[in-house]
Amino acid sequence: MTTRVASKPSTAEVRGMNKLKSLILAVTAILTGSAAWAYDGSCLWLSGGDNGNQAVITVPKSKSPTVAIAAEELNKSWHGEPLRLEIKRDKHLGNEGFRVYRDKKGLVLSANNDLGLLYGSYALLRDNAAGKAIALREETPAYNVRVLNHWDNLDGTIERGYSGHSIWNWDELPDVMSPRYREYARANASVGINGVVLNNVNASSKILSAEYLAKVAKIADVFRPYGIKVYLSANFAAPMQLGSLKTADPLEPEVAAWWKAKADEIYKLIPDFGGFLVKANSEGQPGPCDFDRTHAEGANMLADVLRSYHGIVMWRAFVYSPTDSDRAKQAYLEFEPLDDKFRDNVIVQIKNGPIDFQPREPFSPLFGAMKKTAVMPEFQITQEYLGFSNHLAFLAPMWKECLDSDTYLQGKGSTVARVTDGSLFFHPLTAISGVANIGDDTNWCGHPFAQANWYAFGRLAWKHSLSSEQIGEEWLKQTFLPVTGAQTDTPAGEVIQKEQIDAELSLLNFQVLQKSREAVVDYMMPLGLHHIFAWGHHYGPEPWCDIPDARPDWLPPYYHRADNMGIGFDRSSTGSNATGQYHSPLCEQLDNVNTCPENLLLWFHHVPWNHQMKSGRTLWAELCYAYDRGVNEVRNFQKVWDRMEPYIDSERFRDVQHRLKIQARDAVWWRDACLLYFQQFSRQSIPYELERPIHELKDMMEYKLDITNFECPPYGFSK
Repeated sequence: MTTRVASKPSTAEVRGMNKLKSLILAVTAILTGSAAWAYDGSCLWLSGGDNGNQAVITVPKSKSPTVAIAAEELNKSWHGEPLRLEIKRDKHLGNEGFRVYRDKKGLVLSANNDLGLLYGSYALLRDNAAGKAIALREETPAYNVRVLNHWDNLDGTIERGYSGHSIWNWDELPDVMSPRYREYARANASVGINGVVLNNVNASSKILSAEYLAKVAKIADVFRPYGIKVYLSANFAAPMQLGSLKTADPLEPEVAAWWKAKADEIYKLIPDFGGFLVKANSEGQPGPCDFDRTHAEGANMLADVLRSYHGIVMWRAFVYSPTDSDRAKQAYLEFEPLDDKFRDNVIVQIKNGPIDFQPREPFSPLFGAMKKTAVMPEFQITQEYLGFSNHLAFLAPMWKECLDSDTYLQGKGSTVARVTDGSLFFHPLTAISGVANIGDDTNWCGHPFAQANWYAFGRLAWKHSLSSEQIGEEWLKQTFLPVTGAQTDTPAGEVIQKEQIDAELSLLNFQVLQKSREAVVDYMMPLGLHHIFAWGHHYGPEPWCDIPDARPDWLPPYYHRADNMGIGFDRSSTGSNATGQYHSPLCEQLDNVNTCPENLLLWFHHVPWNHQMKSGRTLWAELCYAYDRGVNEVRNFQKVWDRMEPYIDSERFRDVQHRLKIQARDAVWWRDACLLYFQQFSRQSIPYELERPIHELKDMMEYKLDITNFECPPYGFSK
């Protein structure tokens, strides 16, 4: 099989084309009105609308730009009764909380400061846009730090970026400021995100140079009124790479002095700089272990130089050794002995699962291992392992699954959420992070529905008790429901009542959005299978992958371990004993093949092909049914979406329709590739009642996508 590949434009050419497109869109917006922006998705969930009823809004006299933003947003989009904003001391609200109540004069939004008023204003507008009655309430965020991690590089590429190039125009900064920076800050503030790491965790030391810090300072100036702090990923070897020191040993005084001088330089430019994110001694990145020091000694040195400025260190626990018998155990083995060794302005950042953002993983056992150290979840909004921006996959159910999981650290009820939000063990620093899926595509995220994951992360970071269903409903109605009026004109010129559109969007939420992640799991890696993606770019199946001299833990057979006896990774007490890193009674439940949840069965056990499942089917048959179910679910998504045509603007309707076609083809590709490959080991037939494979295994084994890990294939699997 051969693959024809068109020549790719250079980074400069792509940026030029994007600038031209943005100019055309801006002119269109001026000529036709702001509604034009809503149709291409560039307004995200903030389409807003003119205040048709001219509600009276009273704001406190203030020179604060944050209060001015709150007033601007409300004056533009508030549709409701008269509203009064007040700064009023309330010890229960903290620095970011707000209260909505009524007094004799009417509806009141109060907070301790201007930032609380901004968050409260967005909350009221969210209720408006979603067609909800105004709820009288008190809200404070679940986490102190709610941060997006950008994996953007200084050359404009984005590692695992599937929505174009970086929105940070480093070549133009600090002289030219894109209007998108303000729109980006606005979107983040609207869902409560208060921090942004601008650059890739595989960090270039250049970001800490005087040249780039001046650029970062300009971005920070735009973000500040929206309550957003700037953070930077720091290369641990920066003193050697940027400062010409002979060492980066954290216990050497000259190294600490270099970092102290650098911190002084940063805070002189950016007084509210948030701190550093560090990936150390992982996948070739430098770190303290290179100098026979611990992660704690490395993190603490940075924490000490930031302390006087109230800066923090987010230290990633994503570490694994190519020689370890089980990659899933490594983070626990390295960090658990370091509990109580970190400064209180250090927080250990832990990926939600023990491997690497797989479609389904158990929660990382490290969440249940550290009582005296602040830890934070790291989620990936970018769909690196879930079909990039070609596949519709709403990730709120995945994140809820992790946050609601019980670690049993302090007995029953010790959920990951309670471990990390400070309610189980008090820590002055609490945080949560999401790897951003944002690029310079017109609609920010590539797939129109990928916007929902950005939105969902922010909402869960603010309030992790929200249900996935509620979040999905909010996003859909803010994104697609007409803001004003009881009816709307369709693209076909028909008049449709707002209530009808509301009902259709609810159907879309429950029939597509809420089912989408599970569908992806089914057609990619059901029953606990994991990491059987194509080499390098991670798009599409490659369970057969064998790269000469490659690290075993970068190859799919390391994980699925299919043979004539069965399939799955034995992490039980008779295997790698990864189950022993979890607390009782979860440890015992996972360790037993008969009590282990079936959706994680092959994660923890090597299971015979004829093992009887709860359905009464054999493991092989259950695997076949799961793959078939995933394919059929995507086809149903197509049907549900097609009925939306009368209610959705044509541009976004066609975009989603096209991507669902790609997803349907890819689902068949996954099903056929995996089942035909694993069938060689099971030596069993696919149940006759299921759809037959339409590809040949040898063809799929020869198929190669010519893409990098910086881009999304435009048409998925095709030949």
